[in-house]
Amino acid sequence: MAVHPVWARVAVPLAVLATGALLVGCTAGERRGGETATADSSAPPPAASPTSSRSPGEDGSPSPEDGRATVERTLDAPEQARLDSKLIAAARSRDVEEARRLVRRGADVNAQDEGQESAFLLATSEGPLAMLELTLRHGARVNAKDSFDGTGMIRAADRGHADVVGRLVRAGTELDHVNNLGWTALHEAVILGDGSERYVDTVRVLVAAGADTTVPTVRDGLTAREHARAAGHREIAQLLARVEQDPVRRGRADAVLLQAARTGDPDTAALALRAGADLEGRDDRRRTPLLLAVTEDRLAAARLLVYLGADPDAVDDQQDTPWLVTGVTGSVPMLEVLLPARPDLTLRNRYGGVSVIPAAERGHVDYVRRVVRTGIDVDHVNDLGWTALLEAVILGDGGPRHQEIVRILLDAGADPDIADKDGVTALEHAERRGYDEIARRLGRAGR
Repeated sequence: MAVHPVWARVAVPLAVLATGALLVGCTAGERRGGETATADSSAPPPAASPTSSRSPGEDGSPSPEDGRATVERTLDAPEQARLDSKLIAAARSRDVEEARRLVRRGADVNAQDEGQESAFLLATSEGPLAMLELTLRHGARVNAKDSFDGTGMIRAADRGHADVVGRLVRAGTELDHVNNLGWTALHEAVILGDGSERYVDTVRVLVAAGADTTVPTVRDGLTAREHARAAGHREIAQLLARVEQDPVRRGRADAVLLQAARTGDPDTAALALRAGADLEGRDDRRRTPLLLAVTEDRLAAARLLVYLGADPDAVDDQQDTPWLVTGVTGSVPMLEVLLPARPDLTLRNRYGGVSVIPAAERGHVDYVRRVVRTGIDVDHVNDLGWTALLEAVILGDGGPRHQEIVRILLDAGADPDIADKDGVTALEHAERRGYDEIARRLGRAGR
């Protein structure tokens, strides 16, 4: 049996095994029957996620209430059953707010209906992330089984929810459990997947976590690699072949991971993690693998690292973090990768600025448009005495990009009357520079 290096480092087991009835003789088609597949699930936050300035529940983040285990009153058996049934219905319909309300009233996230579905199990396959986090914070049995004797990890792998698989790895879910179809999570990602990006990501997470790639399926005796080759999933087949033929040596794993993150080689990164590489290892400039991946805009490598719990707030020797660097690069896709990891939006770079400030200066229109929706402080003042609005005017070129950034910031509530250390406002700076369009916008906003 393979070792599970990532699991051993970051997992915090949340519950004990819960047994489930076996339904023998079901086909793969029967298992998927009646399920509505979805490719949309928010990426799970790290096991010990940092404090964020975002509003509770935004971008899939859990509400503070998710961790509250208080029950409003003692329930009798019939009422408990009613609440549990309603919670399962809320989970099935992805209604997080209703689920929170029911949990506060005492509904059990582990209660299963006649089909052996529970709020937790439904969250693993249907999402959203906030629903999964709600169940985990209220004692979900992470090795609970569904009617196919499958774990939540198997269900998530079936759907190609790599982020959920990574979260369940960190929660302590068994990697190599075999359901009554004779399949592990790795088998399901290969056999029931279509070989697309989300399934490749899922296989990478499982490989990095140490899943046993040599286990054959019960009915045909084929390994996941053999199934991948037969299905024409070339990228997955190549990765699984490397697990057996080109493993990373344990003594070099940290260096290999750093290099793979920098160059954007997610398969090698997965193999390095499998060999025991430190997810938070540092290079000679105190940069973590995630920071290197973000700096070079290596999305696939960054996704792998985030799914397995990499810290978006790890600070290097220049006071940069993965999240802060997104404001410099302006990469909206990378911003979306990092947001589910709940970065601290209040952290400051070496100039005392939050990420929206360098983005405004550099004319990253799409980034500014997206980041103002996170709840970041658009009026934050850096050590130079400048807000994002002031930087867009003082360090911008007055052209269309900076004009649009000024508009976005004003629409997001930025205060045009905040002056710099010399008492000069953004409007006065725009007028001095001859940025007529920006000055008109600021003049209208200041009335």
